[in-house]
Amino acid sequence: MVFRKMSIRNSITAAVIEFCQIVRDHGGRALLVGGFVRDLVRGVPSNDYDIEVYAIPPDRLRTLLAAFGSVNAVGEAFTVYKLRFRSQPDLMVDVSLPRRESRTGRGHRSFAVTGDPSMTTEEAARRRDFTINAIMLDPLNEEFIDPWDGRRDIERALLRAVDPATFVEDSLRVLRAVQFAARFDYKVDESTAELCRKIDLSDLPAERIWGEVEKWLLASERPSIGLRVANQLDVTRKLWPEIWRLDGCPQDPGVHPEGDVFTHTAMVLDQARLQVDDLSKPKALTVMLAALCHDLGKPLAADIKHHDLAGIGPAQSLLNRFKLFTIDGYDVRSQVAGLVRHHLKPHRWFKSQRSGETITDGDFRRLAREIELDLLYRVARADCLGRAGNFKPEAEEWFAGRVRELGLEEKAPDALLLGRHVMALGLEPGPRIGEITRAVYEKQLDGQVATLDEAIDAARSMIDQG
Repeated sequence: MVFRKMSIRNSITAAVIEFCQIVRDHGGRALLVGGFVRDLVRGVPSNDYDIEVYAIPPDRLRTLLAAFGSVNAVGEAFTVYKLRFRSQPDLMVDVSLPRRESRTGRGHRSFAVTGDPSMTTEEAARRRDFTINAIMLDPLNEEFIDPWDGRRDIERALLRAVDPATFVEDSLRVLRAVQFAARFDYKVDESTAELCRKIDLSDLPAERIWGEVEKWLLASERPSIGLRVANQLDVTRKLWPEIWRLDGCPQDPGVHPEGDVFTHTAMVLDQARLQVDDLSKPKALTVMLAALCHDLGKPLAADIKHHDLAGIGPAQSLLNRFKLFTIDGYDVRSQVAGLVRHHLKPHRWFKSQRSGETITDGDFRRLAREIELDLLYRVARADCLGRAGNFKPEAEEWFAGRVRELGLEEKAPDALLLGRHVMALGLEPGPRIGEITRAVYEKQLDGQVATLDEAIDAARSMIDQG
């Protein structure tokens, strides 16, 4: 992608340009690096600035930074600072010296890192993971410094390791390949893929794995790409055997003509991604995880048509690998388990209704006590549309209509009758109070009780009957 001369500088905020100018005035050179430069070349706007400063000692660099705003040292040992500009308080920029890294042991974080302002740009770029992230930009003269040909790889939509010798030292880079491939719709260079397949991933902590998975699921338009790349790079076999077992597991050809369960799961992921932009982050991730996990029971189920219950265990096992329970206070784990268990319910209820069986309002209300029905609708709809052929989500739309009519999108109705109401009728504290409140709530779920007065009358009748 080629920019006109002024378009590059105009795309960079003035505060960053001013800082780079001051660095040059003091005999140094400030280069934009990493994701900002990569996205600039891709034609994607970004405010995620990372600046690498050359030929300025650490003590002088900190003095320069302090003149621009508040400075927080993230890693004094290798001199990384977060600068919040006084002139633009909403702008936070990472500023660092070029860094030397040497491996000190096994593990993703087992590196000794030191800042070295005397390094050459080629040396500094060598420590980057992929060539697309090893491009530098001097914003003052609008010069790209691209010793590893990253711009050409962007044109080719290719992920290629910068230095095979150093690439294999950081196992997280395999997961980064997965999420970059999904986010950018890039292929992985075959020699890089071979490197990835040889890397031991057992040293990766769960929270770092989840950080990359989260980006893969939400920051990509087609997360199926990440799923396939994870399989290609042997990530599923090494880290997520619950998913790996899907590859080659046959579907019912009459229902899923696309073939195996892995292929269907990839298609469902893409359909689910189309339906989560209006959700909060925790709920969006819940839908995406449920889509990923919804068929994990199929390789284990004796009857593949009734795999939903068998899928709860593998889904929980996968979430255990991520050490994932809640996100921002939202109980992702229980919702994902419920969605996996009930993802076929809209279809089954619709078929039952058509065959003459009555699906009551109480059935919907009781289901809403377990899971959010709006999320269930989205997962079920993605499951329907994630099939080869002209499938229409008729059952899922019927289900969603009933849910909206009953106002059950997020939860079941709160109980009208509380323990204090029962005690006000003269009943002493004890187990009987809980029995009555639960029994009256069941009546409420069935629509037999609609107001507090009716609930109190029902409770009174139960007390009178002993």
